Amino acid sequence: MHPSEGLKELLYDRFIHFLHLAEQISSTETEEFADFARVHGLTSFPSNLTAIHIIDCIGKNEPINNTSTAEKMNLSKASVTNVSTKLHKDGYIKRSQMNDNKKEVYFSLSPKGRHVFEVHAMLHEKIKRRFFDDLNTFSEPELQASLKFFHTMLNQNEGHNSGDSTP
Repeated sequence: MHPSEGLKELLYDRFIHFLHLAEQISSTETEEFADFARVHGLTSFPSNLTAIHIIDCIGKNEPINNTSTAEKMNLSKASVTNVSTKLHKDGYIKRSQMNDNKKEVYFSLSPKGRHVFEVHAMLHEKIKRRFFDDLNTFSEPELQASLKFFHTMLNQNEGHNSGDSTP
C-alpha cells in the first residue's frame, strides 16, 4: 500500500520547512556556542564552527594528521591545512612529528584547545539530551520510519553530490 499523494505533498512541504529551519539553526549555532562558552569560562575561542569542529575531531582522535582529519570531516586537505594553521597560530593545537616519519605532521590539542573541546562536548551533550527528550514522544515503529526516511534522504543526497545523475 502506497501513501496518498496528499500525504506525500504534506511530507515534502514539512521537509522543505525543515531544511529552512536547519539553515537558521546553523547560522545561530556559532552564537549559541559563543554564549555557552562564555558561561563556561572561555574568554577566547575560534570564531567559526569549522574550526571548532576541527578542534573536536583532533580531540577525539589525537594525534591525528591532516589527511585523516580531512577524511573524518569530509573537508578538503587544503581547508584543514588553512584552518589548522590558524588554530596553531592562535594556540589551540600543537603540531608534532613521529620519530619514524619527520615529514608527516600530527595535531594534538593544547590546554587552550582542550578547554574549547570540553565546552563543545558539553554543548553537544545538552543538544543531544534535548533531541532525545523530543524523540521520547515517538513509538518504536515511528522511530524506525523516521530512520528509514533519513537514510533515504541521505543516500539520495550523497548520490546527488557525487555526480550521480540518477533522480
